[in-house]
Amino acid sequence: MRPYIPKPTFAFCHSLLPSRLRPAASPTAPAPPLTVQALLTTAGLLPHHLDLSLVALNSLLRVLSRRASSAAHPLLALRLFTLMLSHASPLPSPDHLSFPFALSAAAIVVPSPGNQLHALLVKNGLFPADHYVTTALLQLHAPRPGDARRVFDELPRREAIHYDLVIGAYARAGMAAGGLDLFRAMFVDGVVPDAVVLTTAIAACAQAGALECGEWVHRYVERTAPGLLGDAFVGSALVSMYAKCGCLQQAVLVFDGMPERNDYVWGTMVGAFAVHGMAEEAVACLDRMSTEDGVRPDGVVVLGALSACSHAGKVEDGLSLLKEMRSRYGVAPGHEHYSCTVDMLCRVGRLVDAVALIETMPMAPLASVWGSVLQGCRMYGNVELAEVAAAELEKLGPGADEGVYVQLSNIYLDANRKDDARRVRKLIGSRGIRKVPAYSAVEVDGEVSSFVADDQAHPQLVEIWSVLGLLADQMGREPDEEDTLATLS
Repeated sequence: MRPYIPKPTFAFCHSLLPSRLRPAASPTAPAPPLTVQALLTTAGLLPHHLDLSLVALNSLLRVLSRRASSAAHPLLALRLFTLMLSHASPLPSPDHLSFPFALSAAAIVVPSPGNQLHALLVKNGLFPADHYVTTALLQLHAPRPGDARRVFDELPRREAIHYDLVIGAYARAGMAAGGLDLFRAMFVDGVVPDAVVLTTAIAACAQAGALECGEWVHRYVERTAPGLLGDAFVGSALVSMYAKCGCLQQAVLVFDGMPERNDYVWGTMVGAFAVHGMAEEAVACLDRMSTEDGVRPDGVVVLGALSACSHAGKVEDGLSLLKEMRSRYGVAPGHEHYSCTVDMLCRVGRLVDAVALIETMPMAPLASVWGSVLQGCRMYGNVELAEVAAAELEKLGPGADEGVYVQLSNIYLDANRKDDARRVRKLIGSRGIRKVPAYSAVEVDGEVSSFVADDQAHPQLVEIWSVLGLLADQMGREPDEEDTLATLS
């Protein structure tokens, strides 16, 4: 016998129809019937046994919060959660397991009701008392490291997962040095890092170029948990860190010492060779994978080998790999493989061949492809093709590449077409386009310092000017503005 569904419950569920929650969608688009059916069934399931109903609702919230099959599902989850909070609703009130799912949905929805949920958690005493709620709240604020750190600082008891979330938030925001500071504080607080935190910290060392810190973590693992050196994620992080910090030999030693190596580990080693432009070694790994460990390369590993060919200027090897990757390794070339090959051709000035390859692509070229062409035009002074690349990038919509017009302006200047350069600069100003400044980082005595062009707020600006003055004395002239910008960048 089917469970009885009270009319008020039916009305509330009917208000949750996805078609009413997606104003941007076509009004004639049908609502997903499975979602509606699940809502109706769950809301009316054993209405006299609220504990079982709450378990079912939490399961439904969990599925919807993860964008199960529709972009509208997280919004649907929040609407359902709001009804559970309402005193007028026949649905059971949410418990401490309901809130993490609501926070996961809030992290996806724009605009996010995350701040309101945060306040509700504090009001109900669930933060910072509940572990699951706290973890979900840190994940919600992870895109904003400052907010995540404020939540973290309010925790009376911190666990390894909390450190991992905040360290990762710093690293993803390009603030790896802040994450490493927190990693060091972890030991002061007496919290023992697990494999996940160690992997995140090692990745932050690689991003910041903090070799000394990375070596310390390596020694710590060797001393306290040597078995973790065989972990695919910890081992791969160490290989990548040493390679990015210029210690390829040490990266190979870590790789060779791992008892088991899967495709992820092999892909990291291929990437390490690629960083150092060792194309032959990278391509050889594709065959070594199967002979040594019985592992078949996937698209990511092949892409790493293509990147190595690009960095080393091994154009013919790269073209052969792209042509034969399906027959040799059973991997169909994707957009990223074509993009890497186009970049490889542009690096050596074969711009006509690059455009010819683009015309053979089985998919529409994205910004990365035409961006490589534009960069190649800058290097080799091809103004006509640069205009074509810029026009193709503009077709992809605003924001496809913030540096397109800056690049085009520089290409005009290099070709002494000053009028065209001024026209593009005016266009940049009228559209409010701003290129995100690049930055450099260097480790000195265990401390990581970052520099951006024309940085007037750097705490060691005086020392930088002093060194610049010494260099200028060696060259027999005074430093000018161009020297200053070059040093700071």
